Amino acid sequence: LTPLPQQNIDTGMGLERITGILQGVQSVYDTDLLRPIISTVEELIGKAYGHNDKDDVSMRVIADHIRASCFLLADGVLPENTGRGYVLRRIIRRAGRHGKMLGFEEPFLYRMVDMFAGFMGEAYPELRQHQSFITKVLLSEEERFLNTLHQGLRELDILIEAHRSDGTGVITGQEAFKLYDTFGFPIDLAEEVAEDASMQLDRDSFEAVLEATRQQARETWKGSGEVQVAPVYQEVFQRLGASQFTGYDQVERTEAIAALIVDGHEAEQASEGQTVELVFAQTPFYGESGGQVGDQGQLLAPEDGVEIEITDTQKPLSDLIVHNGIVKHGSVKPGMPMQLRIDHERREAIRKNHTATHLLHAALRQILGDHVKQAGSLVAPDRLRFDFTHFTRLSERELERIERLVNEQLWHNTAVQDEVTSLDNALASGAMALFGEKYGEDVRTIEVPGFSKELCGGTHVRATGEIGFFTITSEGGIGSGVRRIEALTGPGAYDYVKRDERILSEMRQMLKAQPEEEVDKLERLSAQQRDLERQIAALQQRLASSQSQDYFSDVKEVSGVKVLAVNLEDFDRKALRSFVDTAKDRIGSGVVLVGAVEDDKVSLVAGVTKDLTDRISAGALMGKVASLLGGKGGGRPDMAQGGGTDVAKLPEAIAQVPDLVADLL
Repeated sequence: LTPLPQQNIDTGMGLERITGILQGVQSVYDTDLLRPIISTVEELIGKAYGHNDKDDVSMRVIADHIRASCFLLADGVLPENTGRGYVLRRIIRRAGRHGKMLGFEEPFLYRMVDMFAGFMGEAYPELRQHQSFITKVLLSEEERFLNTLHQGLRELDILIEAHRSDGTGVITGQEAFKLYDTFGFPIDLAEEVAEDASMQLDRDSFEAVLEATRQQARETWKGSGEVQVAPVYQEVFQRLGASQFTGYDQVERTEAIAALIVDGHEAEQASEGQTVELVFAQTPFYGESGGQVGDQGQLLAPEDGVEIEITDTQKPLSDLIVHNGIVKHGSVKPGMPMQLRIDHERREAIRKNHTATHLLHAALRQILGDHVKQAGSLVAPDRLRFDFTHFTRLSERELERIERLVNEQLWHNTAVQDEVTSLDNALASGAMALFGEKYGEDVRTIEVPGFSKELCGGTHVRATGEIGFFTITSEGGIGSGVRRIEALTGPGAYDYVKRDERILSEMRQMLKAQPEEEVDKLERLSAQQRDLERQIAALQQRLASSQSQDYFSDVKEVSGVKVLAVNLEDFDRKALRSFVDTAKDRIGSGVVLVGAVEDDKVSLVAGVTKDLTDRISAGALMGKVASLLGGKGGGRPDMAQGGGTDVAKLPEAIAQVPDLVADLL
């Protein structure tokens, strides 16, 4: 046995358990750390804690989960579908589900933020600082969860109808898992709905699918989300130590190859045409990190006739820089001196975009508020992308103000300052640190005096004026509470603006408009088009009504039920629905299914009069007809839609409708 370096015992005596002992209570939920939250739940729902075991469990879950959610949101974690964001989303949804079990029908978690920030905010001031933001996120997530519940109920209704029609009467485990995983639909609630509909839900099969999914997640889970590091990189790092990046001041240097990797293993030699990975003790090549892409360039040994094209530079370990490339000429081996030359023009473009990203971050916080936090970025030579926390779409006015604020910094041509200092000193000086990033004792700060200061190890311009010009190309949402801005700088931004000018000039010519008349002319054309579309729709509706009368002679009777199945020409889906409604009214009692070819695909609409929906479902019929055409469909018992890709089989599918109706009756 090997003696442990730290010889101690984990007793499990955390803050909550010690507090419980000191306060003389039986449960941590009765301490003043959690009981005030439970009291708030009591007030909101109008039920007393301690009177019903089932309700008590739900109140404890809500108290624990609202606390965790508030702290995670204050630290910058946002609900999403991967990693820690997915954990947060599941926590919020589990609390919401227990709220529904207590009797909450509307969002309620967001109403508890003020109370929680009030009694925890003194010890954790970030809760009060981001109180409004936390409230908005929780409200958005709760509304989203309620929407998914409604969607799940619709999907569950379709499943129930389908299994009632096929005679199985059982919702499979895989179907139940889809409801649970895709829509966040609680399995207990699914069982209750199924039971009310006199159906069964295969709970055992569901649990098996759930466990298999969890096992798969455990096998692929990497803890913090980091990519698993190949053993060869760990071995190289242990032998050589950290790579030193010299690229802040250099664009080329001569350095001997410290390690040569081919096909995941260290090698003694590599020849022309082989893909290689190379490690040097010092290098001007920047390894991809912090959102900035890796450098490209060349490695040369002229005396030996060696040329290697570097296509990417990565950091598989935080301090190990690996150059990925292809041997273009000659043969390479460890110890060979090489001239390391980065693609200088590409690096300069990256510098511009990286500094612009910092300026954009600062501008967003000035215009939108301090709740804005970086949630991801890409700094490439041809563009920049910046993800940030914010809950509403940015207006044109806001985008203009942000764009102008960044450009004003470029016009000032302010010198960009970099400094290496301790992490504590950097934070004390006001430098922004990014949530989720790992920092050492010493850090590098990038500052545009009076405007922006961040911790950053990337490459930047020497003065803001070098960026030249900044323009935003797009803004949109990419997740709950996360927005994305894409932008261009320098020559790319200039080319983008000139392209827009050319497009605008061509539009003026087509519209025969003078500058600043374009919008008025487009509005008039749009109004004319809407008027024409209304006229076409009215004509199609009249045509559908007329043709429904023409086709009435095609009605067949199946087991006492009237059936009309028609293949229509030049009908869109809206016109098909109108035809079905008119035909149902005309036949009084029966089944109608019509199809048409639209954009090289089949569109189908089916309808069943109300008096027959307990005998035959439009959704079930649609599913069978659509499957004949290589497609799918579904809907309510009285109305369903679908489609297919096999246009040639439409007449045959229409002809089979009476037989399919007979099978379903």
